[in-house]
Amino acid sequence: MEIERKFRIIRLPENLESYKKKVIKQGYLCSSPVIRIRQSNERYILTYKNRKGLSQEHALQCQEVEVDLTKEAFEHLIPKVDHNLIEKTRYLIPMENDLTIELDVFEGKLSGLYFAEVEFKSEEDAKNFKKPDWFGADVSADRRFRNTFLSTVENIEELKLD
Repeated sequence: MEIERKFRIIRLPENLESYKKKVIKQGYLCSSPVIRIRQSNERYILTYKNRKGLSQEHALQCQEVEVDLTKEAFEHLIPKVDHNLIEKTRYLIPMENDLTIELDVFEGKLSGLYFAEVEFKSEEDAKNFKKPDWFGADVSADRRFRNTFLSTVENIEELKLD
């Protein structure tokens, strides 16, 4: 089970390069339910996500299943993705209470976009989360910040961000 909230960023944290990071490429074979392929550094993954029947009131929740792929299988599936591959660097920023901020800095067609996700153990934890001062608005319910939607975007101006 995945329980997460997404936030706009007011400013990037200092010493960003000091944190662990993942260089990610991902694409979508289906958007409902979500079937995604991802390269995360040297790991290749097929992911199935389904939100059906789960509360979305305080956080995005979904059932998630991951299966490792070979590099060859990942490369075979790339031409089959709908729309565009998403390219981003994900910085893993530790927080108190065993939480980790996943700060996504997008590249390619989405260069200039960044936001943070935080995953929680429970919906109650998500509801009570106190965000750092460099976080902006909660955009968990804003479809423009869902990666399935972002894969359809040809340039960042299409997002009409303020």
